[in-house]
Amino acid sequence: MRPYILAENTWKTVEETKYRLAVLPWGACEAHNYHLPYGTDIIEADNIAAEAARIAWENGSRVVVLPAIPFGVNTGQFDVKLDMNMNPSTQLAILRDIVTVLNRQGIFKLIILNSHGGNDFKTMIRELGLQFPDMFLCQCNWYQALDQKEFFENKDDHAGEMETSVMMHLTPQLVRPLQEAGDGAAKKFRITAIREGWAWAERKWMQVTKDTGVGDPRKASAEKGARYFKAVTEKVGKFFQEVAEADNNDLYS
Repeated sequence: MRPYILAENTWKTVEETKYRLAVLPWGACEAHNYHLPYGTDIIEADNIAAEAARIAWENGSRVVVLPAIPFGVNTGQFDVKLDMNMNPSTQLAILRDIVTVLNRQGIFKLIILNSHGGNDFKTMIRELGLQFPDMFLCQCNWYQALDQKEFFENKDDHAGEMETSVMMHLTPQLVRPLQEAGDGAAKKFRITAIREGWAWAERKWMQVTKDTGVGDPRKASAEKGARYFKAVTEKVGKFFQEVAEADNNDLYS
């Protein structure tokens, strides 16, 4: 049993351990081109959270990883078969219940390890922070922790070279042959401000991409995935450790 994975442990172990930080992996269940499974974001969230927590634990930080939430915000993909949408208001209700449990039991730090671009917990953290002033709440988008250009030739937005490489490393049995993958070509907004990034509107997914991917996966490899996974989990693990050891009353310098 891994002592930092809540689902693998017994009441005796949990009762005896003074956890300093809880980590909540949060993914999505959605199409990932023709070659990656619908559970890609969940698999990535689970594995990255677990490995980063192992690193933090072995450096003395008592971290506990909660079971992953498997559904994310997929409002722009309403017409993609079995893309499972969870509205932000539902996410807030779930998050409030989880924070209530942690706060009541004296675990005053929570990191949401986000694995899906459609999820955005900032406004929820603001609202819950007002209700639970003793809690330190934050989100971490693991896929933004490193510069992809240091590892991959093509930038990945969704089911491209990075995600495909990571999945080839983690669960190669779930990855279809790359010759079956679409090219991940995607249209961009015609509106200038949105193209420049200082305005935002939700993409209607099937108007943007023909294969549900956004990013070319065809130069992906398990070797690239292994190198990236090691680097990103080391960085996220240090983040877990830093948060676990921080003083909630002395966070600023």
